[in-house]
Amino acid sequence: MINKDNIEELFELVLVDEEDGVFANSLVAAGAIERDFVAFHKEHQFAAVNDEKMIVAGPMLIPNKKILRLKEDGTPYYVFFTADTIEKVARKFMKNKFGDQVTLEHGNKTSNVYMVESWIVEHPTKDKSNLYGFTLPKGTWFALYSVAENPKVWDRVKNGEFNGFSIEGLFEHQKSDIKLNLEKHIGDLTEDEAEVLLGQIKAIIKKDKRFKSKQWIEMETYADYGSGVKNNAKRGIELNEKNGNKCATQTGKVRAQQLANGEAISVQTIKRMYSYLSRAETYYDESDTSACGTISYLLWGGKAALGYSRNKLRELGLLEESEAQPSIPNSTYPGEVAKKKKKDDK
Repeated sequence: MINKDNIEELFELVLVDEEDGVFANSLVAAGAIERDFVAFHKEHQFAAVNDEKMIVAGPMLIPNKKILRLKEDGTPYYVFFTADTIEKVARKFMKNKFGDQVTLEHGNKTSNVYMVESWIVEHPTKDKSNLYGFTLPKGTWFALYSVAENPKVWDRVKNGEFNGFSIEGLFEHQKSDIKLNLEKHIGDLTEDEAEVLLGQIKAIIKKDKRFKSKQWIEMETYADYGSGVKNNAKRGIELNEKNGNKCATQTGKVRAQQLANGEAISVQTIKRMYSYLSRAETYYDESDTSACGTISYLLWGGKAALGYSRNKLRELGLLEESEAQPSIPNSTYPGEVAKKKKKDDK
């Protein structure tokens, strides 16, 4: 049993790279944000949903809600999203048309379950979610999913096997010393908490290493990444074409063309390459070449690019040894124990 009162580490989840964001939603027995969804069917009639519809409704993400997660060694810690990040995540999710990307207990993808409506709560007591029995903080991402075309999954919902939502996505972890109260808004920070936040900002500025020997190295470009990176990018392009070219963002596709052609890339691009590849490695499965996680990873140069970007940043003095072996797991949805790396992974 985890004693939540003794958990001290807190991380804010943010969008950094173009590849970051939520790419699927999962129906689970225990929602990661500890709020069950409501199931609508003929035994549970609500004013806004008639008895012919089989819909589940509930919060996807709640701002500043502490969510329990586990590191690879089982050590617990908390993560949270700000209202601003949640809005960006929701917009990106809709833009990418991921409404039909649904899994069961973060496992296999299920079919014929899809989002029919979602919105950001503007007022806790004057929101449409009130009709479904919820009173949620401003900034909450709320959604309705139809299960009408998948009777087997609907039966499991009625039997109580699935009670909530748990998003799947890729985010950057930023260490936070702010002590968040449950469902507290960042705008309501105390003077002490605001002082901590200001201190964090100052620390980030002091650690800025964009200058080296008084030279602006961001303007330099490099094309010394070798054939392994190029070949991975080419393979990713080929696999994506076979998959209808539906994987990755436009940035990822452009990056693949650059790498495949051996074009020079900037230091900023190398930073983004390392950031994305080090966090998205958990979704790379060389045995499943149709999975978007695998294809996107290859488009960015795959493991060869991860090694190259790590070494290049070290060479430029932009990556400390401690940063090269982050203690934060690569797993990307709340509550998941990080997958352990294989022995031959570096």
